[in-house]
Amino acid sequence: MSSLSTHVLDTALGRPAHGVPVRLYRGDVLEAAGTTDADGRAVLAPTLDPGTYRLWFDVAAYAGSTGQDIFFPEVSVTFTVADERHYHVPLLLSPFAFSTYRGS
Repeated sequence: MSSLSTHVLDTALGRPAHGVPVRLYRGDVLEAAGTTDADGRAVLAPTLDPGTYRLWFDVAAYAGSTGQDIFFPEVSVTFTVADERHYHVPLLLSPFAFSTYRGS
């Protein structure tokens, strides 16, 4: 079985994004939910079967808590789990952009 974590960084403020609500879906089924910790990290799934998943980040809730105006109120990242390993999906945020990649 595979596992999943995420790390959200606020590049505009230069710090981890604490308190971002995150949900993990497989298809339309909610598999897990959490909130990023003080280091901007969340471990959402101790085990994942192979398949296609979607991470959903409530960026508007975070932006409201930091007093930032943002263009993207939410971010969805769809990815495929193909083999047994740890999957790490970081998210870099700024008011008018976001970026993600497959981490380690």
